[in-house]
Amino acid sequence: MAKRVLVVDDEMDVRTFISTLLDSNGYKVVVAENGEQGWQKFQEKEPDLITLDVMMPKESGIKMYRDIKTNPNFASVPVLVISGLARKTFLHSQKVLDKFKGQSVPEPEGYIEKPPEPDELMGEVKRLIG
Repeated sequence: MAKRVLVVDDEMDVRTFISTLLDSNGYKVVVAENGEQGWQKFQEKEPDLITLDVMMPKESGIKMYRDIKTNPNFASVPVLVISGLARKTFLHSQKVLDKFKGQSVPEPEGYIEKPPEPDELMGEVKRLIG
């Protein structure tokens, strides 16, 4: 049975690129265009992996990431962050939020800066879910 990947990104071109690449490599793809829609689809579809942009309108990817990783029922689902935000900046923002909210959130299982290269993206997906 094909593994299911939830692709959450506000940029249509990026969603199309990632979902086409995943689909052509045998994965089932579900897409969402913001964190609010992503959270809803995450709960409905129970994906094996999430690719997540962190800078989006409505509900940010950072909030969605924190909601997943702080919930014991969902924390084991791997998240591959794909963002224009530098990894170092993302990790720093997580540390600031950890201090503010009084809870520690683990680093994402993978991180790719935009634009993703097809080989790098598929390498990370295969490493995370086979």
